[in-house]
Amino acid sequence: MRYISTRGGAPPVSFLDAVLAGMAPDGGLYVPETWPELGLSPRKVVFTHYGNVAKHTLRAFAGDDLSEDDTIELVNEAYIEAPADPHDASWRAKWPEPVTPLRQVRVGDWLLELFHGPSLSFKDVAMQLIGPLYDLALTKRDTRLSVVCATSGDTGGAAVEALKGRERIDLFVLTPKGRVSEVQRRFMTTSGAANVRVLEVDGDFDACQAIVKAMFADADFATRAQLSGVNSINWARIVAQSVYFQIAAHTYGGLGPVDFVVPTGNFGDAYSGWVAKQLGAPIGKIMLATNENDILARALNTGRYERGASKATLSPAMDIQVASNFERILFEALERDGEGVARLYAQLAQSGGFDIPPAALERLRADFAAAPVDDAETLQTMAWSAQDDAPVCPHTAVGYAARSKVVDALSQNAVVFLATAHPAKFPETVERATGAAPPLPAKCSDLFQRTEQFDSVAADADAVKQYIRERSRAWS
Repeated sequence: MRYISTRGGAPPVSFLDAVLAGMAPDGGLYVPETWPELGLSPRKVVFTHYGNVAKHTLRAFAGDDLSEDDTIELVNEAYIEAPADPHDASWRAKWPEPVTPLRQVRVGDWLLELFHGPSLSFKDVAMQLIGPLYDLALTKRDTRLSVVCATSGDTGGAAVEALKGRERIDLFVLTPKGRVSEVQRRFMTTSGAANVRVLEVDGDFDACQAIVKAMFADADFATRAQLSGVNSINWARIVAQSVYFQIAAHTYGGLGPVDFVVPTGNFGDAYSGWVAKQLGAPIGKIMLATNENDILARALNTGRYERGASKATLSPAMDIQVASNFERILFEALERDGEGVARLYAQLAQSGGFDIPPAALERLRADFAAAPVDDAETLQTMAWSAQDDAPVCPHTAVGYAARSKVVDALSQNAVVFLATAHPAKFPETVERATGAAPPLPAKCSDLFQRTEQFDSVAADADAVKQYIRERSRAWS
């Protein structure tokens, strides 16, 4: 299995090379040269353990880079084996309970709970696989990595939980100052691990993401630092996240396609659903639910992809104005025209936006619908959900509210809402909406007693590069 760049200017690479690199050297994102066939029957998907579907999916995308024994070992560590450390707040100790449970909330409506991992976020599902996958690849190649992560909240905590203490990795997390919840921040800053560095950036998430892209664009720096990234641009994240879409869709798709409602900022989770559809999952529409940072909703509804000013909202993990993974679906909508993608993204860099070609827009609308939700609607929806003794985080509430705005675009079959984070990660917002703050689960109830450690930096790529030069064990 080989991987190519969405911008067509980089040579094909193997699965492990794509995962370790994160971004292609031409600035594009890696996608498979051809889509694999999974070879799993719908019945087998539904009636086997989560780890089995993950194993087949990983093998299909990895090709010869991973043996059968490799994939079994990776999936066991990520999803099945109980951790050796009793304080490791992972779902694995609960096996064979579901990794991502489905709970019915109304007739025909289901909530996919993705927040039972160690940092209480859907990002854990992929990150817990990426940790051992990195270890395996780095051991095979006898090398180290400097892993960088820009986060609007949940990715950072999940990355810390997955990569803390790993001998061959130094993790550098960039998070926007004052733009994440206190619980989110503490999941990043309290690991106590010597290989974890958290940098509070004086800027918004888009500034953090721009710094990461600038570091990758500096070929000499990226090579000497052995740079890699675990943001949703990393192909392993997409592969792992496609698994829960497959299982949920096959579970309730016997009478027709299942529609999914996905709270989204960077488009990674929504794109993972589209990937699951390419693997044969019975998925109809994928509903993009955005907050007031609505670049994706505007792009789909108007045909104009244009960066705006980032707004601080009650759903901070979605406060994003440049959705990185949109490039991957645009590549498909343009019928894999890498040069065309490169031209459009050159326009984005120069003028802040571009018009999606009409034929590509039509293809996008065949698979996706979109609607924005403001903070008032988010609070109202959270209050409504709490009446059924089922409080949700603000991001999940955005999904509930957005679905009602595009109900005509969805089928009459089952609808699965993605619950992307535990409500306890946003206690102030939940209390504001419902009158009661949700407690942290027992496995992380001591979070506020742990010691924090982080550094503050300016929103300046050169300053962050110097920080990494001085602290990365991979630097050469």
